[in-house]
Formats: sequence, C-alpha cells, structure tokens
Amino acid sequence: MSTTLQGARRLAGTILGTLAAALAAALVACSSTPVAGPAPAGRPEAAPKDLPVAPDDGGPIAAGGSMLRPRARWLAATWGDLPGWSADRASEAMPALLRSCERPAPAWVGACGQARREAVALLADDALARAWLEGHLRPWRVESLEGETAGLATGYFEPLVEASRRPRPGFRVAVYGPPADLATRKPDWTRQQLDTLPAARRSLAGNEIAWLRDPLDALLLQVQGSGRLSFVDEQDKPRELVRMAYAAHNEQPYKSVGRWLVEQGELRLEQASWPAIRAWAKQHPKRVEEMLWANPRVVFFREEAMPDPAVGPKGAQGVPLTPGRSIAVDPLSVPYGTPVWLDTSEPLSAMPLRRLVVAQDTGSAIVGAVRADYFWGWGEAAEAQAGRMKQALRYWVLWPK
Repeated sequence: MSTTLQGARRLAGTILGTLAAALAAALVACSSTPVAGPAPAGRPEAAPKDLPVAPDDGGPIAAGGSMLRPRARWLAATWGDLPGWSADRASEAMPALLRSCERPAPAWVGACGQARREAVALLADDALARAWLEGHLRPWRVESLEGETAGLATGYFEPLVEASRRPRPGFRVAVYGPPADLATRKPDWTRQQLDTLPAARRSLAGNEIAWLRDPLDALLLQVQGSGRLSFVDEQDKPRELVRMAYAAHNEQPYKSVGRWLVEQGELRLEQASWPAIRAWAKQHPKRVEEMLWANPRVVFFREEAMPDPAVGPKGAQGVPLTPGRSIAVDPLSVPYGTPVWLDTSEPLSAMPLRRLVVAQDTGSAIVGAVRADYFWGWGEAAEAQAGRMKQALRYWVLWPK
C-alpha cells in the first residue's frame, strides 16, 4: 500500500528529528565508518568478535573505471542495467535509507543532507523518490575480485515467542542474561555443560529473564540473535511485548543443528529448515537434548522495551531494520548504509524479487562479494519465508556521484 502524504509527514518528522542530530555529529566528527551498534539482529554467530571488520574508510577506492573494496569490485553500470528498476515502489525504500542516514559515512553526508530536506516528498511519491536516486546516486555492478557476478541470497527474521515472567506449567525453558562472571571464562561453559554441570548451572542462577514453552523457541532466539517476547497471563492472553536483544555469548563455536541432523542422516540438506527441525523434534523427543547439545554456543540477552512494535531490531549499523528493505551484507564488499538493487527470486520460486534495499546488518556467515541476507520482518509468515530462502543473486550498489 502506498504511503499517503499525511502519513509521510508523520514518518518524516520522526526520522528527521534523529537525522538532524546525526548529520551534525557526522559533520563535526567526520567519522569514516559508523560505530558498531548492537550485535546484528539475525545471528548469534555474528557476535562482535566474529563480525567481518569493516575497513576504516569512507567507501570504495577508485581503480581505473572500477571501484574496489577488500572483497569486491564495483563496475560502472547504467540505470537500464538494473532489471525491474522502474517497477519498484521506490518511496517504500526511503525510510530504510533515511534510517541509515542517521549514521552517515563521509561519502554520504551530502546526499543524506539532500534526502533530509526532501524527505516528505520522497516518502510519499515513487516517481520523485526514483528521480532523486537517479539524480544523486550512480549504479555499480558488484562482482568478486575474480569476476564472478553470481551469489547467494538467504533470509532471516525476528522471532515472536510467547513467554512467562516466572516458571509455571507449560513455561519451563529459561532465557538468560549474561552471568556476572562470564568474562572470567573464555570460552565459557558449553551448552551441554550449562545444562548438566552444577557449577555451570550456578553461574546462570538469578539471570533468568523469561520462561518459554519450548527449548526450540529458545534456540531460535539464539540462532536469529534477537526476538520478540509476548508475555501471556494464566489464560494465555498477551499482556506485554518486549524485545530480547543480543547481549553476549559463551565464546563457543556456533554449530548448526540443521547440519547436525543432515550429518546424522535424519534430514537431507535441502530439507534442513526450521519447520523440518521442529517436526523432527516432535517425532524424536528423547533426542532433542542431543540435538541441542550439538551446538555448544549459547547466547545471552538483555530485555528492551518496545514502545513501537512497528520498529525492527537494530542491525550492525546501529539503526533499526526495515522488513523487506534491509539486508545483511559483507561490509568488506558493501559498506553499511549503501542502497543495493537486488535481482533474486522469492523463496522456492522463480518469481522475481527485484527491489531496492539498504545494507544495514552483517553476520559471520555473510561473506563474499555477492552475498545478502534478506530481512523478512517478524512473526510466523516472516519465519516461513526466511527459512525457505536460498536463491541465486545478483546485485548493484548505488553510491553518491
């Protein structure tokens, strides 16, 4: 549904308040890369020590007719090279771009200033938004340093899980904050040790934030790196919605339980999705613990209020993610805050998925020149789409002229 002018003014007012302060700070400090915010929304394996380290620069380096990043080459393109460019609802990508403009890199200060001044119109009109993009930015096709243009698109989401503030029948699985002595052990206890060793269990005591129904719900929060908890009363009526944000992990390696099931001969590789994992767990309840222990990494959380449920979790750039308009990238290929034109397809489909998104997140599994993790949002529909997405990908970056 297109944004109305009245709605656009309200959204612009919200965004521009923070944007003005960020732009002023950027002009004074002129920092070349955004300061890392909370860990990415989508992946505990992408905790701070594991993340690709973004180069301390203001963008790509010109090299003849191309631009270079540590893991990618950008080649000059035309707007006509972008398949489906004129069909996208360009105004719907502008909120994500304006969010990134809250933390602009030096190369973006001028363009972000222009976007700020024209935000109301850009949020309300697709043609004006497209014309602004074409007038201020230039498209570049991204390829590997070896010249490969094809890559991979996957998906991620923010889980929504029912919870209780205290343990009670039906809610016996704890979500923990970081133990007070976490820093004294590197690595910390494994998942199995935290479940079985008395000393390890004592380290967790008193750090319970919430109680969930299913150990797979707790694992899902950890695999995605953050999530929403809907606290319900004794009659299972929702009473409070909060966000579990990444706080720390136990410094153990991340191991995929889906891959473990494949290695055990329980699933084929193409079957290893969350629905299939849940179905297997229901069929093999006595082996669920064994499966969980195959992943030694445990993620700890902190609770955050959610005054506006329409605002997504923060990605690696430190700004909220926008469903369908934010992606995770390798920052050694594409800097945070860069608009990206995707040419991929819907999950398990040949239906084109071609749209403008913004690079706002990363993860240790998101490595390479043409690699994107598409943020689907939150809830069951987002979970279903994200779990099925593994599509061929090409993309172009848009960079200030």
